Amino acid sequence: MTQSKSKITAIGTYVPDKVLTNADLEKLVETSDEWIVQRTGMRERRIAEPDQYVSDLAVAAVKDMKLRYGVEVNDVDMILVATSTSEYSFPSTASRVQSQLGIKSTGALDLNAACAGFVYALQLADGLVTSGMYHKVLVIGAETLSKITDYTDRTTCVLFGDGAGAVLVERDEQHSGFLASLSGTFGEGGIHLYKTALSEKMDGQELKGGCLVQNGREIYKWAVRNIPSGMRLLLEQAGMQANEIDWFVPHSANLRMIEAICERGPIPLDRTLTSVEYRGNTSAASIPLAMQLAIDEGRLKSGDQVLLYGFGGGMTYAGSIIQWAI
Repeated sequence: MTQSKSKITAIGTYVPDKVLTNADLEKLVETSDEWIVQRTGMRERRIAEPDQYVSDLAVAAVKDMKLRYGVEVNDVDMILVATSTSEYSFPSTASRVQSQLGIKSTGALDLNAACAGFVYALQLADGLVTSGMYHKVLVIGAETLSKITDYTDRTTCVLFGDGAGAVLVERDEQHSGFLASLSGTFGEGGIHLYKTALSEKMDGQELKGGCLVQNGREIYKWAVRNIPSGMRLLLEQAGMQANEIDWFVPHSANLRMIEAICERGPIPLDRTLTSVEYRGNTSAASIPLAMQLAIDEGRLKSGDQVLLYGFGGGMTYAGSIIQWAI
């Protein structure tokens, strides 16, 4: 029996209407536009309304995908939502998406791998389809990080924004859109990026309860030290050279971090796509947002070879090389 193949067949995104500029942040904490741009490359981020939650953003991204590509989602076999900001512990965000879209019969599952979540969800979708279990999987990365951000903390409140991206992963008997994948975890680094839930201790250390807490310096060092080598492993797995990759799409954590990764990595900054400047750090949504911006600008085109790399809280990472076929 010939193994099934899978590929991405459609994409859609959504960001809230409300814009939070660097000038707005100057009124909240001791900071400046120059300081924020110099250290992060960010100028704006989008913020959900008080009554707007992550499932609402996810559904809006799916509707955008349907409008752009004329696809249907009523026949999807599984909904995978990568998010760290679900409005409920349960029911899952994926089940809320199913309900709001009126899909009668589908599996529904949330993934929490922080900023690596979207790539993890893509890898899972590819596995579900190529195994023959499913034909069509809806993959969504969505976050409302503004709802867990401390706007009195000048080191973190300048970073985070809200948004969502959705793709369809479908069976294709002829061509595979997924060329290589890897993932991993440095769990001992979990203390550097967290939000408490039922416990306020980790590995014996007291945690700050409530909002998201991040040790940016440690995350920067970990990412810059580990991601370039991970990219090389992906290329080796795919049997490809770096010059065969058209676009590198990392998680849009911070432009300075991405610049440092590109300086040490196999793919230069001029072949890198981000959503960081006008979307900020949107965690699991940042990679699909970056791809959609590149499509709208005419940069990302059908046939391009793309290296995706998510990384963040956990500390988790996931990378995939895909052939863009839309």
